[in-house]
Amino acid sequence: MKRRNPHQLPAMNTLLTFESAARLRSLSQAAKELHTSQPAISRDIAKLEKQLSTRLFNRSRNGVSLTDTGHRYREAVTACIGILGDAALEVASQPDDEQVVLACSHEASHFYLMPRYEALQKALGEHVRIRVLTYHYHRQGLPPEPIADVVLSWEANIHDGAHVQVHEEAVRPLCSPEYAAMHADILNGPVRNWSHLTFLDLTRPNEGWVSWNDWLEVAGRLERVPKYVDFDNYAYMLEAAVAGRGIVLGWRYFIEQYLEAGTLVGLTDGFIKFDNHYCGVLTRQGQKNPLAQQCLGLLHGGLPIK
Repeated sequence: MKRRNPHQLPAMNTLLTFESAARLRSLSQAAKELHTSQPAISRDIAKLEKQLSTRLFNRSRNGVSLTDTGHRYREAVTACIGILGDAALEVASQPDDEQVVLACSHEASHFYLMPRYEALQKALGEHVRIRVLTYHYHRQGLPPEPIADVVLSWEANIHDGAHVQVHEEAVRPLCSPEYAAMHADILNGPVRNWSHLTFLDLTRPNEGWVSWNDWLEVAGRLERVPKYVDFDNYAYMLEAAVAGRGIVLGWRYFIEQYLEAGTLVGLTDGFIKFDNHYCGVLTRQGQKNPLAQQCLGLLHGGLPIK
């Protein structure tokens, strides 16, 4: 049998978008369910149809409906999502007294957990298995409990459950050294003149983090609306800043390595602190796992970077 190239397969988030729109027969309802915008849903569907070289939806003033091909594809996608969900539940339900499962966004995994992974492993014990589950757009993208023991989340998402503050939110604008040198006259002046710069912005549904608008409310208003370049992935946005495409808002505990390496430089004297917090939340499963409770304490105490 011919082996499929994984790069030719649609991204999982795109398949989840299609499944939601197909099930609800509405792009706007899918946007509400996935906590995003209707244009974002439309773009994902259009991208999927282009990748598959076929039309999946009929569009009209009354909404959308599946084509015959769309119906067949929905059956396949729904079956695959079900299989993956069942497999995740089966794996997570296997007895393993020496493991702890953490869930967080891709950004938190890449920029916060991974640099501290060795310290966490050493503190818990080398025999302990640490699993990290990630989501892209929203916490609802995670499998249902009891998959994770500890969920890392912004304070705005915490409604119940034992939790600790992992770190307070503190941000500052950053850019590449080359971009800073090119726009030194503007950057050395008041913030109101920064409207001549390009602002790199995270457009993904906000889960409680500080935005450019929040920062500007404190640092100073712009004289006019600047040019914004939108990203739905914080890692891509930071790489765009490194490439000199504009200025980016950096969270203190996510950008240490960029500052240390000198690929990004701070544009203000220091970080501005906000009342928001990044927290570790103990799930119902985690409450039964002593290792999860120990992990929560370690996150609260602050783990060093390797």
